[in-house]
Amino acid sequence: MQKRPCLADLAIAAGPAERRRSVAVTLGNVTVGGDHPIVVQSMTNTDTADIDSTVKQIAALVRAGSELVRITVDREEAAAAVPTIRDRLAAAGIDVPIIGDFHYIGHKLLAEYPGCAEALAKYRINPGNVGFRNKRVSQFDAIIETALKHDKPVRIGVNWGSLDQELLTLLMDDNGRAERPISATAVMREAMVRSALLSAARAEELGMGRDKIILSAKVSDVQQLIAVYRMLGARCDYALHLGLTEAGMSSKGLIASSAAMGILLQEGIGDTIRYSLTPEPGGDRTLEVKACQELLQTMGFRQFLPIVSACPGCGRTTSSLFQELARDIQKHINERMPAWREAYPGVESMAVAVMGCVVNGPGESKHADIGISLPGTGEHPAAPVFIDGEKATTLRGPNLAADFTALVEDYVARRYGAEAQRQNDAA
Repeated sequence: MQKRPCLADLAIAAGPAERRRSVAVTLGNVTVGGDHPIVVQSMTNTDTADIDSTVKQIAALVRAGSELVRITVDREEAAAAVPTIRDRLAAAGIDVPIIGDFHYIGHKLLAEYPGCAEALAKYRINPGNVGFRNKRVSQFDAIIETALKHDKPVRIGVNWGSLDQELLTLLMDDNGRAERPISATAVMREAMVRSALLSAARAEELGMGRDKIILSAKVSDVQQLIAVYRMLGARCDYALHLGLTEAGMSSKGLIASSAAMGILLQEGIGDTIRYSLTPEPGGDRTLEVKACQELLQTMGFRQFLPIVSACPGCGRTTSSLFQELARDIQKHINERMPAWREAYPGVESMAVAVMGCVVNGPGESKHADIGISLPGTGEHPAAPVFIDGEKATTLRGPNLAADFTALVEDYVARRYGAEAQRQNDAA
């Protein structure tokens, strides 16, 4: 008879795998890789030559929490605008590393516009279109040499939409002659990884240190992205930029990116992330920043702002009161965070619960730092409030939402204000 397993045999360790050890890369006031937190980044979709629009969008992305911002540098007018963009941001008190995204003529733009080369914090190079045939190596080398001259790191970013066709053809031919050929898709994955690694090796031959190189290998298919980054992560210790390229719009882009990056981050792969979301026409570009933050916070890697837990609702919660209160509390927190972050260190770790009935309401509220259990259908019109696991008061009446908001404000001031005072005393 098979032995019944004990609880210890069935225990599974919670939490992510040990993070892959990568070489840290510093860009201005931000460090990617090593033991540093996973970095949130984004990219503008303005015409970089339109200085006003680009500065405005970068400022919005930074306010939303983007720690790195990439801009397109595709022609002379864009390159000429970069120093002014940098200076305008600095004058506004916005200190964020700006990354230049170069394709096809990056070597030419960086050489002819040294002010652009100096103003950027990093250059993004695509090995698939840095140059073609006999110009590929010389033009790649020219960008690396400019980066060395200005002491700038680079991201070597391979993309399956612009993969090095010569390398891919070579690998396909080799595979066709192999005794046990692999699938064309597997060859493509190998071509992506090899393109990134060969390019990084060339950069090192030219004198670039490993602490100046970040790699990426982006595809738009979830399973392929996971496979490619597992391969890349196992074969190098360069810092890795993670993201599903051309993720798509709305929920499709959010779900696909979260699924792919969530698995890789759980496995300890990835040092900086971006959601490449297609915005709605006239939509909010900062959504991709918020998505990055929510993924990292939901998975427990970083804390950006207090979490509001709320139940989904059911037949016991026919009133919309708990939905309205959850929305209003989240809005209040978002609006207050800039001031709270300055005055109350640690407030981003606060957990708030807004629950809709007696089934899970009290229990969930006790697990939160501060929580409220609203009455469900047929329940007594009373809402107990729990603070630090203990029932603190009961709210009733038409001012219930305002009263709970005031309790949240008071809790923040008391708990995190005391921490601020302790830090000041210690200083």
